[in-house]
Amino acid sequence: MIFPSDVHIIEKASKVADVAKTYKSIGDEQARLAEKVIDTFRSTAYTLLTVPREQGGDGANLHDFLLAQETLAAGDGAAALSIGWHLSTMQDLCEKANWPADMFAQFLQEVVQERKIVNRAASEPATGSPTRGGIPETRAKRVGDEYVLNGRKTFTSMAADLDYYLVTAYAEEEDVVGSFLIAREINGLSVEKTWNPLGMRATGSDDLILENVHVPAEYFVEKTKTKSGPKGSLLHIPACYLGIAKSARDEALQFAREFQPNTLDKPIIHVPHIREKIGEMDLELMQARHFMYHVASLWDSYPEKRHLMAGELAAVKVNATKAAVKVVDLAMRVAGGRGLAKNQPFEQHYRDVRAGLHNPPMDDAVIELLASQAADFEKSKENTSF
Repeated sequence: MIFPSDVHIIEKASKVADVAKTYKSIGDEQARLAEKVIDTFRSTAYTLLTVPREQGGDGANLHDFLLAQETLAAGDGAAALSIGWHLSTMQDLCEKANWPADMFAQFLQEVVQERKIVNRAASEPATGSPTRGGIPETRAKRVGDEYVLNGRKTFTSMAADLDYYLVTAYAEEEDVVGSFLIAREINGLSVEKTWNPLGMRATGSDDLILENVHVPAEYFVEKTKTKSGPKGSLLHIPACYLGIAKSARDEALQFAREFQPNTLDKPIIHVPHIREKIGEMDLELMQARHFMYHVASLWDSYPEKRHLMAGELAAVKVNATKAAVKVVDLAMRVAGGRGLAKNQPFEQHYRDVRAGLHNPPMDDAVIELLASQAADFEKSKENTSF
């Protein structure tokens, strides 16, 4: 068992998880989180998990952030992944926002006092994931004291429920890619209902449309001139999928304890091949979870070495999502054909967990990163210096 340094954080996550689990099927059907789940994010102040204590939040370090997200994902993976983007964004911004001071202070005040929720809108139809390095087709043209934005963003989780969007765009005059802070109410901004996937349906990752959106120049809050370093906060992605896998494992174990076909004189938990599958699930989860939390603890303990951790962070995601898929597959085998039924939890776990394979970073990019680090002998030596 991995214990948090702040039990209050996990108690809060458990409360949100209970609500999210109650409305999970509704979100899956509607391809959008139920309003009650969004309200619970705000009313419990779960939205402030990664905001420092001195600024009004819980001040969760990376280890506790991941443990909370894994707890929430066991209730509903889509709810965890959705709010995880807000929480990871806030953690990054509170650590190193390079915004005008007054602008960030005003934004943070709204997040803390009004529980406003933000997410980055970066993916596009033509460029795909921003991690691939494509130049956004969303354009920002300077007109006097404003910028006028036009474009379409895809995979915008919680698109219809966000209060703010950090929209990446290419600023033509400056020849730079950056992010604009845009409020939901601004004229010209709309959400198009396009999200109809196999899994993680309740994330509501619809398209964000910008048509002649006028933004004051001071809301051009980030200008990307150099490549950003490793982001530990993105481990919220593997934490989410391990939470789904843990839930599937628990459901499979309960099913095995209770199900007794008339061909047996005791429940299937006593059948050797069922016990083997349960043991395999626990082995996969144990390895993936310990790897993830060890890397998170290194991130928390050695901030001066975070720039060296790109390989470890990326490897955690690949390892965790593969393990999570295997665990859910094993859980389905324990349940047998009954696991495909809509009145059983297994089929949604089965659909949801596969979305992790398509969240960044992608497997091929991670393998190439690790190979490049191995080929660079001096950097490889530095990377092992914890």
